[in-house]
Amino acid sequence: MPEFIKKHSFFSQVDWLLLLFLLPILGAGLVTMSSFLPSGEAGASFFGRQIIWITISLAVFLLFSFLDFRLLKKTEALVLLYAFFALLLIILYFLGSTFKGAQSWFSLGSFSFQPADMMKLVLILILAKYFSRRHIEIAHFKHILISGLYALVPFFLVLFQPDFGSAVIIFLIWLGMILVSGVSKKHLLGIFMIGLIAFAGFWLFVFEPYQKARIMTFLHPLTDVRGAGYSSYQSTIAIGSGGIFGKGLGYGTQSRLQFLPEYRTDFIFAAFAEEWGLLGVFLLLSLFGLAIWRILHAALLGATNFEMLFGMGVAILIMSQVFINIGMNLGLMPVTGVTLPFMSYGGSHLLVEFMALGILMSMRRYSRTLHPDDMRHEFLGI
Repeated sequence: MPEFIKKHSFFSQVDWLLLLFLLPILGAGLVTMSSFLPSGEAGASFFGRQIIWITISLAVFLLFSFLDFRLLKKTEALVLLYAFFALLLIILYFLGSTFKGAQSWFSLGSFSFQPADMMKLVLILILAKYFSRRHIEIAHFKHILISGLYALVPFFLVLFQPDFGSAVIIFLIWLGMILVSGVSKKHLLGIFMIGLIAFAGFWLFVFEPYQKARIMTFLHPLTDVRGAGYSSYQSTIAIGSGGIFGKGLGYGTQSRLQFLPEYRTDFIFAAFAEEWGLLGVFLLLSLFGLAIWRILHAALLGATNFEMLFGMGVAILIMSQVFINIGMNLGLMPVTGVTLPFMSYGGSHLLVEFMALGILMSMRRYSRTLHPDDMRHEFLGI
């Protein structure tokens, strides 16, 4: 392949088309939030704070787009970042604030920070570095184990908070990057078979009946609509009642009458679907799809395997959060507290999402021009 690496000016290296697709998603979150926030100062504060978080996140996006990302390719820098955020996850057990049963936040007055969000980004960086340096020998079984250890540390630190949603996302980041890196699928299948056999053994010989019942309720929350499945049940009612065209902005009864819990965060998709209907959902999912397309496009143009793998990791992070959150809202997946990217209330996840995109934009400074034949080879292997 000929050399196509070239430098870009700041304004040309930012993918403004990606930003154009994300702005309506941000707006949808704000509009939906403002339409069912209770009246008064307390309700309005959520809307105002979200505008502040969006403004800060966009500034972070532009700042990281301008910075030279190559510092993040240094092994020493990545190891320090990994160790620092792993240490923060440990400190949470002693100094963290508990919210919805999970001790996963540092609270400093009105500001809260969730280290698990940042750890997801650091894990993407360190896995991209690991796999990019071993692309020739990547089929070896040891690389599944070593990369798995990188993911296992934050996975268990987050799982025991307990923050099941973040733990699942960390696992999916590792699994997705394993699949796109070229690791032997036979070896990966072997690992999962061992895991399934171990779980089956625990299910048959270790777990007590009440433990099995808790697991089944967690996996199928709609079987207990008065208890653990209440949120999922109300969410499905909200989505179904929206019909094709929706009830209209500000007329979502499930959210406005507060039958729908966590309507600003975990279940904002259900609130949006109730007011905007199937057509609104189709438009929202189309915008997410277009944003993912631009992220994958930027990844494909990466100058080296590191940039490509990082871009793929960012796409996996966002896609997995969208998939889990919407599945949770439809009652098809357990309620794990995973937010909808760019739309749910909160600054911690929003900052990390735009920080990841900013790093990806900074990589475009050294992107390459890809011929259609090269594109088919990169994606399809032909």
